[in-house]
Amino acid sequence: MEGSGGGGASSSAPVKQYLHDFSKLFQYYLDKSTPHAAYRWIGTLAIAAIYVLRIFYVQGFYIVSYGLGIYLLNLLIGFLSPLVDPELEPSNGPLLPTKGSDEFKPFIRRLPEFKFWYSFTKALCIAFVMTFFSLFDVPVFWPILLCYWAVLFVLTMRRQVAHMIKYKYLPFNLGKQKYSSKKSSAGSSGSRAD
Repeated sequence: MEGSGGGGASSSAPVKQYLHDFSKLFQYYLDKSTPHAAYRWIGTLAIAAIYVLRIFYVQGFYIVSYGLGIYLLNLLIGFLSPLVDPELEPSNGPLLPTKGSDEFKPFIRRLPEFKFWYSFTKALCIAFVMTFFSLFDVPVFWPILLCYWAVLFVLTMRRQVAHMIKYKYLPFNLGKQKYSSKKSSAGSSGSRAD
């Protein structure tokens, strides 16, 4: 009697162990790739190129591509938006400075770059796998979907840029700010007697 209940559990134990080991290995390589943003994005662009070639080759799955485009647009909005939106909620946490005399507070994204990249790549891979199942090949007139997505992209980006201008933030790090020295002020300060 004791052996009959334990047989099913022992057969699933190696599968659970394999999934656990695979998960740890996957997380290890994700952690190792974190500081290499350029290489990660090059890999993602290669996956995107393969996906586009697949769509072009099969001449279908436009609805999958449209859904992917909407999802990626949503990710882009999260990437470009501040963590705390000054328009919606005043917070005690770090806010964006609105005046020149305000203290500098760094831009904190709602969706960090690594999560943006990971979600972007995962969505591309899922959409690529979906192109191998005819269930997802819904016949649609793709130019209308493309025009609708382009209009949606333009309107959304216009709203996002207006928000960025209104609250004076730039979601990109352009490196350390460099100041130019003025020759006239340096020359006049040197002739001054102390």
